[in-house]
Amino acid sequence: MNARGLVLFPGAGSDSQHAALVAIEQAVAPLPTLRVDFPYRLAGKKFPDKTPVLVECVKVAVREFAKQLQCATEQLVIGGRSMGGRMCTMAASDEVDPLHVLGIVCIGYPLHPPKKPDQLRTAHFGNLHSPLLFVSGTRDEFGTPEELELAWKLLPGKPTAQMIEKGRHELRGADARVAEFVAQWLQNL
Repeated sequence: MNARGLVLFPGAGSDSQHAALVAIEQAVAPLPTLRVDFPYRLAGKKFPDKTPVLVECVKVAVREFAKQLQCATEQLVIGGRSMGGRMCTMAASDEVDPLHVLGIVCIGYPLHPPKKPDQLRTAHFGNLHSPLLFVSGTRDEFGTPEELELAWKLLPGKPTAQMIEKGRHELRGADARVAEFVAQWLQNL
């Protein structure tokens, strides 16, 4: 494994204590892992901050963790659930100040809002040059397997994908499988 550390971010409706993030941390141990809460969560708010604030949070947390571990951000893997994973892809694809990382994990990537498949969240995909792992459910209302397949064609490289049969967006009951997929993928980076 080439990764020196892993930084994980939660989805919009949860925090860094989410069971999937905890399961991933346990599955990759002893790899140093940092689970991060976004500023709105720390302030006790329910609704996410604007995208620039969330992206900046990712950049700051990852850069600080790299300093702590005395390594470059290129030696870290980042990712998260839903919005957390999306913000990681946006931080890595930023045209002005990209966050260079070893890889990105997207669990339940929110390709579009539910029932709004025309509002794709893929404009930045062409700037994503890190290896990517996508873990999604086959019944995810934020992006079907077919929609994800089309979106992945916008990426410069082919991502690794794992589908959880009959899984919805929250991937309820699949934390151990998700963690196993992430741990296996990290071994091959």
